[in-house]
Formats: sequence, C-alpha cells, structure tokens
Amino acid sequence: MTETAPAEARRDPSWTLPRLRRWFRRVFSHLGGLGLLAGSLVREGRKRWEGGEILRQMDALGVQSIAVANLTCLFTGMVLALQTAYALEQFGGKLVVGRAVILSLTRELGPVLTALMLAARCGAGITAELGTMAVTEQVDALRALGTSPIRKLVLPRVVALTVMLPVLTLIAIFHGMLGGLIIAAFEIKIGAGFYLSTTLQALSVNDLMHGLCKTPVFGLEIALIGCYNGLGATGGADGVGRATTVAVVAASITILITDFFLTKLFIALPFG
Repeated sequence: MTETAPAEARRDPSWTLPRLRRWFRRVFSHLGGLGLLAGSLVREGRKRWEGGEILRQMDALGVQSIAVANLTCLFTGMVLALQTAYALEQFGGKLVVGRAVILSLTRELGPVLTALMLAARCGAGITAELGTMAVTEQVDALRALGTSPIRKLVLPRVVALTVMLPVLTLIAIFHGMLGGLIIAAFEIKIGAGFYLSTTLQALSVNDLMHGLCKTPVFGLEIALIGCYNGLGATGGADGVGRATTVAVVAASITILITDFFLTKLFIALPFG
C-alpha cells in the first residue's frame, strides 16, 4: 500500500497544482531577478569600465572557446553535406549540397550551435566562478571595500561574451563550410572547386546578417543567466553545483526560444 501511494499522489490534481504554482513562482522570480540585474548593469555601465578585466574575459570566454566552436561546426557541416547528398541523390540534387550547407549554417545552425556550446562552457564557468566567490563571501568583501560587484564581475563578462560570440560564430561558420567541402571532395565526389563556387554564389550578406545579428543577444543571455545564478548561489559546494546546472539548462532553453522569435522577426523584415 505504501509503494502505490506516491503514484496515486502524482495523479491527484491537488498534488500537482501546488507544484505548478511553485514552478511558476520560481520562473517569475528568476525573470524578475534577471531584470533587476540587467537594470543594475545599465546603471553601472555608465561609469568607468574595467578595460583590463574585459580584455581578460574576452580571452577566457572567447579566444579559449574557439576550438570548441570550430569542432562543433566542422562536424555539423560534414553531417549536413552527407545527409543532404543522401536525401537529394534520387532527385539528382547532389550538386546543391554546398548551397544547403551554407544556408543552414549561416542562418540557423552556426549561431545556435555556437551559442549552445558557449552556454555549456562559458555559462557553467561563469556560474561556478561567481558562485564560489559568493559562498566564500568574496563578493561581500568587494562590497565592504566599496567596489561594485556588478561593475567588477558582471559587466566585463557580459561585454566579453556579447562581443566575442559574433566573432566565434563567423569563424565557426567558415569551419562548417570547410567540413562540407571535405565531404564534397572525398565522399560525394562533386569536386572542391564546384562546391566552393556554388557555396559562394548561394551566400548573401542578408543570410549572414540574419544569423550574426542573433549572436549578441545569445551572448548577453548566457552571461546574464550565468552571473545571476552565480551571485545567487548559496549552500556551499552543493549550492554552486545546483546553480551551475540551472544556469546551463536555463541558458540553453532561452537561446532556443529567443532564436525562434528572432527568426520570425527577421523573416518579417523586408531584408529578411
């Protein structure tokens, strides 16, 4: 009897509704906290910036993430080329592989996959670093010394990711195109020169901007969510671990949701 009680409780609406209320309360609490953090960031952004710290974060969050982003898009381009060639072979469409690869990478896959990889790497790193500082009272020490944690810790990371994510995406798209070229030359046998010519003919500035214009928003989201969860971490090492998990999941889901709405917006625009 005691073993079946939890299952019966889960089917009971009186048990489910309180959980839903708590879940929505947590979601709106996090959204409100992010809004307050963004407002504080705008106020602190009017003051003197920590230029040296911004450059250090651009290296730590951007330059050191190049390999991860490039490998992701390299193999994504290879898979795209293989799947496109296989799907279109019966229609004689193998010759449009380059066009399919470059359009997919520039408009959607390049920006989104790069952002997701940075959400995993940089989002987790930011949360763990700031969370450790929070639980060891280093953040409180900064406040006691008259230094704003927002200006010292949050602003450099937000600026670094917002600036570096478009650069990383552009480099990653190039590597994705290179991955498609490898498959075109050695697997599909359509010729590297022909692949490159069709790829460059299909590529337009609008397609490139369609993807790149999303990336500063993604970078801002990753940094804000990571900083918010890190500064709010409590409960020692366990609390830092929970905050890191929440930050990575929240940033990844937010990126996908934002991508949908930005895509609809850009398609509705005259140049979309």
